[in-house]
Amino acid sequence: MQLSKKIPSLQKLVLALIVLGKLHLVDAQSSPDRSTEAGEAAITDPNQECSSYDYPPVSSQIGSFPPQWEKATILANDSAAQAKWASINGSIPTNISVKTQPPPSSYSSDDPDCWWTYNLCTTPKLSGLSPDVSAAPEPSTLGYGFDDGPNCSHNAFYDFLQSQNQKATFYFIGSNVADWPLEAQRALADGHEICAHTWSHPYMTTFASENVFAELWYCMQMIKLAVGVTPTCWRPPYGDVDDRVRSIAHALGLQTIMWEYDTEDASVNGKSVTDQTVVTNYQDFINTAKNGTFNSTGAILLTHELNNFTMSEAVSFYPQLKSTFQHIVPVGVSLNKTQPYVESNYSLPTFEQYIAGTVTTNGTRISPNDTSGSSTPSDSASAPSPSASATRSGAASSNAASETKMHVYGTFWLVVSLLTLCSLW
Repeated sequence: MQLSKKIPSLQKLVLALIVLGKLHLVDAQSSPDRSTEAGEAAITDPNQECSSYDYPPVSSQIGSFPPQWEKATILANDSAAQAKWASINGSIPTNISVKTQPPPSSYSSDDPDCWWTYNLCTTPKLSGLSPDVSAAPEPSTLGYGFDDGPNCSHNAFYDFLQSQNQKATFYFIGSNVADWPLEAQRALADGHEICAHTWSHPYMTTFASENVFAELWYCMQMIKLAVGVTPTCWRPPYGDVDDRVRSIAHALGLQTIMWEYDTEDASVNGKSVTDQTVVTNYQDFINTAKNGTFNSTGAILLTHELNNFTMSEAVSFYPQLKSTFQHIVPVGVSLNKTQPYVESNYSLPTFEQYIAGTVTTNGTRISPNDTSGSSTPSDSASAPSPSASATRSGAASSNAASETKMHVYGTFWLVVSLLTLCSLW
């Protein structure tokens, strides 16, 4: 009689469960660390990067924010937001109307509201407002930055920037930060500058003033919660800003950052804007720089962290940009803005320090209970130090070696279990 006939069915079932258990063990041991910035940054598979994960410091507080990707409104139970809005509401102009898109023919050709969408206006006509930043003030300098992040699959892009010792300004959408908080943390850990890019990426001039406030407020608060810092700069989606919107941003301590040149990398639709359009725009911009246009005052180019195409194009054209401009720096560095956040724990180098080789300055880790300068929930996430990227590679290598050993060990026992089961069945 065959041995398999002597083995009761229950024993066979137990053996099968053991094999499945070993398989689960192998899978668990090879899974990436989705609980820390360093662990998330070590993932190289975009599919793994873009699989959702739970980050308790954010998920436990998500109910204190508007629904993601919906028009932001001040929540009824948010006393801090209500108090802040009440304190600035009286300074917001009421004679500037809510706009429609596209600009209607009835809008005055004098552009009384300094509406960028209508006439690319960047010098406010309302007293007390500073001009928008639309160019890097330093000669032959590119103010380098990317909109619409954090993108879940950005590790390869950030790895490239790190390999070039290149820092940039990233304009983060609050709803994206809520989805990908560890990706947002990497920007700070790598020494980049973070600015706000609203909660849901709307045309801001089409919103009532209270909604404009909420879009900015909750974006700032989410960045503070997830990353540990509160931005002092912002970029309006689509560039859509007028003096009413500027006044609300100004009241929240936000400097408006614009651009003069656009790659259109986020507008590819296969029809009016194609991949070749983007290539041409990049090349035209580079040719403009080579012609000496930026010899006295630098430039800001609109590019995005939106998807693989936009990031790949940034990588592709970086060598040409680097050989064309004398300096490529974050926008804040070009402005000599050494304190980029409300919190004083972090600083940017001056322009002179940066071009001399000091691309990051010392920063300290924000305490989970530190809410200095911000009314964020008290259990905000502990932010990564700018020096984290210097130690991440060693830690990641150590973790990878350990995981490899465990994976081999688990695979060995899986094979043994399978052979045993086959011999008994």
